[in-house]
Amino acid sequence: MNAIEQIRQRARKKIKSIVLPEYNDPRVIEAARIIQGEGLAKVTLFTKEMVDNQERERYIQEYYETYKAKDIDISQVRKLFEADTLYYTAMMTTEGKFDGLVAGAAHTTPDMVRASMRCIGIDERITIISSCFIMDVPNCPYGESGTFVFADCGVIPDPNSRQLSRIALSAAELAGKVLEITPRIAFLSYSTKGSARAKSAEKIAEALSMLKELAPGMLADGEMQVDAAIVPDVAKIKYPDSPLGGKANVLIFPNLEAGNIGYKLTQRLSGARALGPLLLGLNKPASDLSRGCLVEDVVDCVAVTAIRAQ
Repeated sequence: MNAIEQIRQRARKKIKSIVLPEYNDPRVIEAARIIQGEGLAKVTLFTKEMVDNQERERYIQEYYETYKAKDIDISQVRKLFEADTLYYTAMMTTEGKFDGLVAGAAHTTPDMVRASMRCIGIDERITIISSCFIMDVPNCPYGESGTFVFADCGVIPDPNSRQLSRIALSAAELAGKVLEITPRIAFLSYSTKGSARAKSAEKIAEALSMLKELAPGMLADGEMQVDAAIVPDVAKIKYPDSPLGGKANVLIFPNLEAGNIGYKLTQRLSGARALGPLLLGLNKPASDLSRGCLVEDVVDCVAVTAIRAQ
């Protein structure tokens, strides 16, 4: 059974309610039919006709009161809530009317991140919002039998040490919850423990130290090149003292350029499935979608979001 099949099986164990605000996208409509048929979650295609005008007005006022200091006026807030159902359903999710939110087929990542961050809110323990992909690479002996978590590939352009440590923590926690694996975290670079003068080396060393303070038992190391992180034979040569032993399954990229290039390169060259972006650091689980997503991507992102809500 591959990772995707296992994810769908875990989602069925405890059915959660997931809202899909992009009700008029054909891919989302078809995905909802499959999800219901396979019993992966209780999904709601939330249309404009389902909006309660009185409740929407309450949400508008709450949003405005929270963010009016950021130079947003009530007319701008009203436009956000009347444009479509994204902001409305995000507010419903934070109130517990749904267990999770999946969108992005018809919205940009900045739109989805902003709505999730401001309506669902950021987990005070994590303090930042970031993202990851679950990568399922066929016929691959590395990682967790070809399964990896890549982060951050969609949100923070140039994370500092503190942000890197939180990205690593939240990505590792997702790996444990969704994939039921023991996370082995590698902070990636073009240098392996000083083999080149990497600007990121000091930043990564500090991030690693911060991560160990946040989660003392977490298995993590860096900075390291990707081959030293995931190939045991290379690790023996380049970094024999690493506790990872070339078996990392959670890969933390030094910046957004590297992360985005890395996941797309892996996806296209190996035929890997890339589930995400899965948003990290929120009070309730939410998943972004690529605007080029397939029906099966929507289905599996809903399944992941359901597991996170269990």
